[in-house]
Amino acid sequence: MVEELRLFVALELPADVRSALSGVQERLKRQAPRGAVRWTGPEGIHLTLQFLGDVPAARREAIAAAVTRAASGHGPLNLRAEGLGCFPNNRNPRVVWVGLAGDLEALAALQGSVAAALTPLGFRPDARGFSPHLTLGRVRREASGDEARAVGRLIEGTALDTAARWTADALSLMRSELRPEGARYTCLLAAPLQGS
Repeated sequence: MVEELRLFVALELPADVRSALSGVQERLKRQAPRGAVRWTGPEGIHLTLQFLGDVPAARREAIAAAVTRAASGHGPLNLRAEGLGCFPNNRNPRVVWVGLAGDLEALAALQGSVAAALTPLGFRPDARGFSPHLTLGRVRREASGDEARAVGRLIEGTALDTAARWTADALSLMRSELRPEGARYTCLLAAPLQGS
């Protein structure tokens, strides 16, 4: 049996930003219908640039080399949390997220470099395009329509009360292990963003 790794490329967040976002989650948890949302553990909040899925472990080195190439030529990014929202929308929420502001053009360029480096290895970028966000939680499939709509109204009526800012200085190849208690993430490679 071939060993597979569930992989994605991301920018990780510093502990103080994760802590600030955890505070936002706690406030939302108190107001959301009980059990309607499966909240992301603060240690698992990150900015995904490309999801790769289940990949044979033997391909790890080639992917790591592509991620390192993608990072070269890109400098650190100054980012900040800004705004709350839902995918696909607040009327039918499935994902609760925090938006981003700051060096968004440079972030889009970095994501483009990731996609360009991984395409020759057979990984296609998301057809929906890149929409930078930090996932706070996912509305449970078991949630009723009324509960889901209540979550959407809550997000629509809530202002983000954190000024979380950080400098992203490395591009990470991450492994995701799905467990009953939630996903566990491990950084397999941190490629520094040292370019101009």
